[in-house]
Amino acid sequence: MRLPPALPKIARLTLAAALLTVFAQGKSETQVPAGMGIRADVDRPKPTYMLHERDKRVHGLKPFQDLVDKAEPGSVLKPPPGTYAGPVVINKPLTIDGGGEVVIDAGDKGTVMVLNANDSAIRNLRLTGSGDSHDTDDSCLDVRGHRNTIENLKVDNCLFGIDLKQSNHSIVRNNRISSKDRELGVRGDGLRLWYSNDVLVENNEVIDSRDMVAWYSHRNTFRGNVGKRSRYSIHFMFANDNLVEDNRFYDNAVGVYFMYTEGGGARRNVISHATGAAGMGIGFKESSNTFIEDNEIIYCAIGIGSDLSPFQPDTTIEVKRNRFAFNGIGILFNSEVGGNNMVDNVFEGNLTQVSYGGRSGSTQTNFWQGNFWDDYQGFDRNADGVGDTPHQLMAYADQIWMELPVARFFRSSPVMELLDFLERLAPFSAPDLILRDEKPRFAKPDGTARS
Repeated sequence: MRLPPALPKIARLTLAAALLTVFAQGKSETQVPAGMGIRADVDRPKPTYMLHERDKRVHGLKPFQDLVDKAEPGSVLKPPPGTYAGPVVINKPLTIDGGGEVVIDAGDKGTVMVLNANDSAIRNLRLTGSGDSHDTDDSCLDVRGHRNTIENLKVDNCLFGIDLKQSNHSIVRNNRISSKDRELGVRGDGLRLWYSNDVLVENNEVIDSRDMVAWYSHRNTFRGNVGKRSRYSIHFMFANDNLVEDNRFYDNAVGVYFMYTEGGGARRNVISHATGAAGMGIGFKESSNTFIEDNEIIYCAIGIGSDLSPFQPDTTIEVKRNRFAFNGIGILFNSEVGGNNMVDNVFEGNLTQVSYGGRSGSTQTNFWQGNFWDDYQGFDRNADGVGDTPHQLMAYADQIWMELPVARFFRSSPVMELLDFLERLAPFSAPDLILRDEKPRFAKPDGTARS
């Protein structure tokens, strides 16, 4: 670095010495907490609140930080039962076990607990009373280290629940998470993974929150979780090879949404009552190489909604052995690009089995085989379980609301039913071919219901 010649000689020497010291030591103002490797600072500076700024309910409580400061690195801290005051910052490897009898309350300001260490465990606590600032991501628990275990926590009255950022190979298990009592759009995420890979998220309940999200996070497993009364049960974005299996998602706006993802998939999940204007069981947006297998998607506005998926050339979306029942639309393709393989699924009780956002165009680029259709009108004379004739789904009067979505309000009305009957009896124009299943299953398979 060349110094300005106008500086006095002493000032130039002082500045040069300071720069050499910094470069030689390789240090910056950001200190790396004990037990962690070098990592980026992922959080905005969090404000410090004085005790008088917090709710009066915590004024007489013992600070939990005192117990943490006295604990030796790598030790097990089992605090006496009771309610303690937050916030808590953990900068060393530590196991904290509350035995189900410890509450940490931050008095409605800031974040309750921050874990800035690797190889630690936080279990059997209740964390409550965060602030409500989205700018500083006020949460019950921030996890910023690797290989940590977070289990058996009750997390409530917090804006965000459990927030993992740049935290790999961790376990989040058996936690009960709910948000502050706010309108849906201004709640925080119940569980968030951000640049966090190889995390196991297992047997958690996320209820009355906003979303469970995984952004820029790869190879994570979401297994056995329950999500209720939130917006997105799980929302993936730029997150590859994530697995969603054996979960139960009820009364959310969207079940599982894959956005700009590659690989991974969902299997053996139950997704029910994803209703409303944007209600959707499983959604795709420019995603590729994903499998959807053995799921039950019922009572949703749209079972599967697909937009420009698969996105990458020579990739597919595999949809196999799922049950689509009592949905408004079983599968909706907003943009037809082909590459969707639908095999051995059950379609029953849907108002519309399959639909396209506009005229069907090149619908034959998708593959349909061995699906059960409750509106199949053929026979199985040789009793081999396969319909004697292909199942063809044609769009007659349906073309009206496919091309004019505002007309969807009148679906199933007497006028539309009559118009559809007349179109089938004597078409005024050639109907659109939606799909052709060459080998439709004649009888409904046993054991397709999971709920």
